[in-house]
Amino acid sequence: VTTLVNCPQNPSSKKKGRSKRARVLLASVEEATWNLLDKGEKIAKEAIVFKEELHAALADVRKESQALKVSAEAFTSDPCYLPKRQAVVQAARSLLTAVTRLLILADMVDVAYLLEHLTVFQRTFESLRNVSSKSDLQKTYQKFRKDLENLDYLAYKRQQ
Repeated sequence: VTTLVNCPQNPSSKKKGRSKRARVLLASVEEATWNLLDKGEKIAKEAIVFKEELHAALADVRKESQALKVSAEAFTSDPCYLPKRQAVVQAARSLLTAVTRLLILADMVDVAYLLEHLTVFQRTFESLRNVSSKSDLQKTYQKFRKDLENLDYLAYKRQQ
């Protein structure tokens, strides 16, 4: 997408035939998009919040990916024709916008999941402060450790 966007405004007017580089770029963008869609589908299935928004964002990425494919195929057949180049750049920007929206939504789902576990941890911590017997203290402390380990793991996963 960046390569297409940063292209010169007035490409050479010499007919050089079909652009192999653009085809390679298109194939790599398509593969990356399908990988993103696959992961997005998994996130949408597991998500508790923003489910409809995720499905809408996935549909938008599919639509924009198809639009890029169509305009890029036209572009590769005549890479020197400026309107075709402009069309593929616009389609690439639209796809980038749709992908960004999907990534933001996926991040929001991740943060909501992390906050949910933080709330569970806080409740356990509060109950640990209010125990009245040694046996309650041991049980609550075990739950506290488990919740803390879970929260630590989720924070680690998010950092990765």
